Amino acid sequence: MTKALPHPRWRIPKQARSRDRFDRILDAAAELFADRGFDSVTADEIAAQADTSVGGLYRFFPDKLAVFEALVDRYQNQLRDLFTALHSEEMMQMSIEAYIGELVDGFDRFVSANPAFRVVFVQSRLVSPEVLAMENAFNQEIAQQLSAIFAVRNSTLDRAQVDLLATVSVEVASALEILSLTRDRPFQQQVLNATKELLAAYLKPYFP
Repeated sequence: MTKALPHPRWRIPKQARSRDRFDRILDAAAELFADRGFDSVTADEIAAQADTSVGGLYRFFPDKLAVFEALVDRYQNQLRDLFTALHSEEMMQMSIEAYIGELVDGFDRFVSANPAFRVVFVQSRLVSPEVLAMENAFNQEIAQQLSAIFAVRNSTLDRAQVDLLATVSVEVASALEILSLTRDRPFQQQVLNATKELLAAYLKPYFP
């Protein structure tokens, strides 16, 4: 669960049947948000798409924004798992260029496998201050993990240096990913390639 919302506004059910309904609501919301955007979708439409009543939706979510927040939280948890899975022992031995390439490509594969994420990721910084806070906290969390990895790759760097390198890397990658997702696939691939080149050039002097 996201660290940005110590008291999330959605309720996670404990019973399997209720959990199935909860997941269906998020799946339906993801599809609708991807097709039409956050502002154009109503709670009633999400409930209908999930084959439940709007009252059933309100059992778990006080409003449409809470559904969006829970969806962002779901994607962030999946990205945490991806970040962990990518860091095999083999990957830790790669050159910094290959390492950055694997991270960028791994994230791109996730986006391709989750079409709704494309819209949610782009809109997440526009929907509400709370969702923006979730995104900022998530980036900080990933930057902290990346900082620890950088410290292992070059033990001569001090804490302030690796923290800065990690923070800049995460924020640059995030900003360029948002840019890439606003256009077609050829443009997206060009931006992904530019992201790899830019970050490799930035990090190479510290990880030769």
